[in-house]
Amino acid sequence: MEHYLDNAATTRVCPAAVAAAVAAMENNFGNPSSRHEAGKRAEQTVKSAREVIAKALGADSGEVVFTSCGTESDNWAIRGAVERNRRVGKHIITTAIEHDAVLVPCRQLEQQGYEVTYLQPDKQGNVTAAQVAEALREDTALVSVMLVNNELGTVLPVAEIAKVLRERRSKALLHCDAVQGFLKVPFTVKELGVDLLSISGHKVHAPKGIGALYIRKGVRLPAYLLGGGQEGGLRSGTEPVAQIAAFAAAVEEGMKNFAAEQAHLTDLKAYTLARMNELLPNAKRVGNGEAPHVLAITLPGYKSEVVVRFLSGRGVYVSSGSACHKGKPSHVFAALKLDKKQLDGVLRVSFCGDNTKEDVDALMEGLVQAGQQLFTSLS
Repeated sequence: MEHYLDNAATTRVCPAAVAAAVAAMENNFGNPSSRHEAGKRAEQTVKSAREVIAKALGADSGEVVFTSCGTESDNWAIRGAVERNRRVGKHIITTAIEHDAVLVPCRQLEQQGYEVTYLQPDKQGNVTAAQVAEALREDTALVSVMLVNNELGTVLPVAEIAKVLRERRSKALLHCDAVQGFLKVPFTVKELGVDLLSISGHKVHAPKGIGALYIRKGVRLPAYLLGGGQEGGLRSGTEPVAQIAAFAAAVEEGMKNFAAEQAHLTDLKAYTLARMNELLPNAKRVGNGEAPHVLAITLPGYKSEVVVRFLSGRGVYVSSGSACHKGKPSHVFAALKLDKKQLDGVLRVSFCGDNTKEDVDALMEGLVQAGQQLFTSLS
């Protein structure tokens, strides 16, 4: 039996999303730009899906543009924002614990003459609005802060940061990577006060290969892809109708079950911590992430990659950090300035509504066995 506890990396596609994708491929396979009936049915599928995503975000449907993934949404938001605000200045504010889909474009912009301020977290992984206020300048063109950190579960104060920008009458655009926050913590784009917000389908039980970017009405970004003029002329290319339909179906399921799933995830996380304290006295929690679906722990003295492989051999799947690192040290955990033994032993456990206490028990049994059978490192 498998126990999948790596839902921050990706989630199982839910049955409703599978059914929606199959229906779109079999019945609504036309090109949404075609003017015959098959094309119009596909166009209506895309339109209906856009309305579903917009409703979940608290946005207007015209403010939602479909993309291929969260990474594309982040890249477009960052590059588009600095291009739109090129006359404001060449200063960007972000955090040292952002996803690489934000950090790598920012580093590339530094090579093109931009100055980037990387806000450092405290030892619990928190970044404050006061830090943004201190870093804000007249020439700040963009502030990009994630909603939920994908490795710690920390919820960042995006709404407070938006308030700072308003009070200072800053011309900076505010972008939020909400890939790990969407359908995991309650929010609307209006409550956050953001100009741009990125989400991804495969984090919420939709297929890989579909995401979206919220662009606040009145914010006109440069077109990301040129060609046939799809997505309001902002992102050309024939829309992937099946993925879009599946994304909407998964979001509808997530919205319908949101309160119950929040309670379930909160209970499961608390149960995991209680069992860890009972069975693994040397294990420690990393950070104080409030998001109910992500828990970072460390087994000081053990190599996390070795523990991940050990658990995998027993059908228990967790990660040593973001899947995008592919075995490289996590910049997020490094930013917390953990000592080397703690840093080497970090694991990320991440839940979804399908997980049970039996999954947690299997994880704890595997970690106990790992402690008994694996040698500690000499680092």
